[in-house]
Amino acid sequence: MMRRMLLMLLALGLVLGGVFGFIAFQGRMTKQFLSSQGLPPQTVATATVGFEEWQPQLQAVGTLKAVRGTDVSAEVAGVVSAIHFEQGADVAAGAALLQLRADDDTARLQSLKASAELARITLQRDRLQLEARAVSQQTVDADVAALARATADVAQQQALLDKKQIRAPFAGRLGLRRVDLGQYLGAGSVIATLQALDPIYLDFLLPQQELAAIGVGQTLRATVDSYPETAFEGAVSVINPKVEEASRNVAVRATLRNPGRRLLPGMFAKLAIDVGPRRGQLTLPRAAISYNPYGAIVYVVERQGQDETGKPRLVARQSFVEIGASRGDQVAVTRGLKEGETVVTAGQIKLRNGTPLIIDNRITPAGDPDPQPVDDGSS
Repeated sequence: MMRRMLLMLLALGLVLGGVFGFIAFQGRMTKQFLSSQGLPPQTVATATVGFEEWQPQLQAVGTLKAVRGTDVSAEVAGVVSAIHFEQGADVAAGAALLQLRADDDTARLQSLKASAELARITLQRDRLQLEARAVSQQTVDADVAALARATADVAQQQALLDKKQIRAPFAGRLGLRRVDLGQYLGAGSVIATLQALDPIYLDFLLPQQELAAIGVGQTLRATVDSYPETAFEGAVSVINPKVEEASRNVAVRATLRNPGRRLLPGMFAKLAIDVGPRRGQLTLPRAAISYNPYGAIVYVVERQGQDETGKPRLVARQSFVEIGASRGDQVAVTRGLKEGETVVTAGQIKLRNGTPLIIDNRITPAGDPDPQPVDDGSS
């Protein structure tokens, strides 16, 4: 009997030991599982939110166009007998550019002038005869008509002869020469392009909601990729009195000074128009802003106690913000942040609320309000 009870107690101990051992093992596994689900620290770059004096601006892109520009062409057909211009040269208004062969037209003009002179003499003689009643008034009237017709023929031939000499319609710079000596030109054939370069137009579009902020005479600055460090000054000269229905944009034309003639028609230009007084704005590098279906967000760096070494424990907190205008690599924040807060500018893709942070600002995203392209010489 006693032996049986000892065996039962031994069996019960083994069962209880197994149960408690399993519970302890399960507890260790649970702790390891929970530990594996913890958020490891992430290395990020940060920036401090601060106020900056900001000039509100309207920014747009546009295309440069000549104030006066045309492809000079021949109005009548003919063979080129003389070329009076150098390609790429500046010419004055009315300067002779090209002469078409006109020997036949000149001879015909002389013939018509002789006929007109004969008609004038005949009229003069018949008027004297009319005073002596030797001819009728009808004869004199016919002489007047003949002289008028002969004079008109001379004028017509002179106009045709003038078209054989092609002149610059306005002052400007000539482009590539498209003709050669002795070449036959058909009517409408282009000789060269002629562009007036100073001043020069800049055409661009603005959304209709910006109409109240601009007006004729308002100053602006424009830059082109060819001269990124040079700002070309100008002013708004025309605001189109019609908004395009398809885009709800309005066309605007500005006039830029171009004394060095560095700006050329067809160039792409970026422009900025100052609107309103300067004011303080909370600004951030553009790289600090992330987007999700609910809006724009930033990750704010917060302190939550201390770590094992006694240093402040830094974690990320997601915050929705409202953003305003942008300027270069900077963007204005109108709601959601306070001056002095620290936000993450690089490494956001790895973050969520409560993620521990390690800050490394050795390399930070650009926050230049007026970035310029850098030529590294690789091209």
